[in-house]
Amino acid sequence: MARYRKKPVEIEAVQYGLAEYADNPWEIRGDEIPQWLQDAARDGVVVPEFRSEDYWYLKIQTLEGDMYVAPDDWIIRGVQGELYPCKPDIFAATYEAVAD
Repeated sequence: MARYRKKPVEIEAVQYGLAEYADNPWEIRGDEIPQWLQDAARDGVVVPEFRSEDYWYLKIQTLEGDMYVAPDDWIIRGVQGELYPCKPDIFAATYEAVAD
């Protein structure tokens, strides 16, 4: 059986913060909201949604359907501009910071 390795690809990502009830649903850890995320919010691709657990989540429209970004999840902008959520443990195992 043939084996394959994933090509190294640089992505952009921000980590979603903890946005409690009545707080700003656009809390991004350690960063300002990047323009690509502002554009996605303006276009309705990413929308805040208050859930019963007393926290804001972000709903992202993806090719696979709606996906949710929970507090501490990462929002990834892929190589073709697509957005999708990623859990912190998967992000840490898959990605490393790129030096400027």
